[in-house]
Amino acid sequence: MVFVKLTFTLNLLLASLAASAVGADFPQAEISNKVIRAKLYLPDAERGYYRSSRFDWSGVIESLTYQGHSFFGKWFDRYEPTINDAITGPVEEFRNEEGALGYNDAKPGGYFLKIGVGVLRKPDDKPYSFGRYYDIVNKGRRVVRPSADRVEFKHEIDDGEGYAYVYQKTVRLAGNKPELILDHSLKNTGKKTIDTSVYNHNFYMIDKQPTGPDYLARFTFEPKAAQELKGAEIRGKEIRFLRELQGKGDSAFSAITGYSDSAKDNNIVVENRKVGAGVREIGNRPLSYLYFWSIHTTVCPEAYVHMRIAPGQTFKWQIRYQFYTFAADGK
Repeated sequence: MVFVKLTFTLNLLLASLAASAVGADFPQAEISNKVIRAKLYLPDAERGYYRSSRFDWSGVIESLTYQGHSFFGKWFDRYEPTINDAITGPVEEFRNEEGALGYNDAKPGGYFLKIGVGVLRKPDDKPYSFGRYYDIVNKGRRVVRPSADRVEFKHEIDDGEGYAYVYQKTVRLAGNKPELILDHSLKNTGKKTIDTSVYNHNFYMIDKQPTGPDYLARFTFEPKAAQELKGAEIRGKEIRFLRELQGKGDSAFSAITGYSDSAKDNNIVVENRKVGAGVREIGNRPLSYLYFWSIHTTVCPEAYVHMRIAPGQTFKWQIRYQFYTFAADGK
């Protein structure tokens, strides 16, 4: 048994070292405003860190530090560039009722469009699954412009079936403030209406602390869980963890209601009381849906925004992340 454990540990170490060595080859950029320092993985069809079919390739944040605290990182065990959730930082997914634009209309072997990713092949007649990898047959055209305190992304695509867009996203740091801003613009350049929602999965892992009683999520309204939050509970305007979550299979998750149709409720705080660090996420559009999901390594409030964009029209939205510190518990 000892030999097996040692072999398993050695394999994990070798895999980690190999991933680190390969990581030097991933296109990336560092930005700073002397208050915050962040590292981003840049989209690249051949060498990019993330090449899967779920999340937007633009703006993947590998790490962000403020006053000695870290807020994002590698929360998952297994890495391959085509694993759907092998991704870090505040990352976004575009999703509608059918899963992606044109999915239900596509025949097996036909194509559909995933915003931020490209034109994908539908392999069979099964319902769309975000956990499944779909072959990317048209990656579109990308432009990436890094600078000292920001990175600008542009993605253009036309699926040839009536869907087309110009998507622009800027990840920037605000002046000398501890604030990260995501500016978005989605222009419909096709013939079909774009009807979709977008959310940020966030993947918070403050100082790599395990998810448990030291964490909380706070809202501007009194949240209501659609199902039992195993391992957590709602106290007033907060979600509190009752115990430390254990392993990948132990999770706390539920759809959350109670918010209004005002953008003021798109305002969510996540704190770790043990280390004395937190982040406030503020969106400038009303919530259309809200989901909460956490496992041992990460805490994830997922705020959805809905958009319906007619041909020729543009939809814009913004998310601001404000990082802060406070007196840690027991200090």
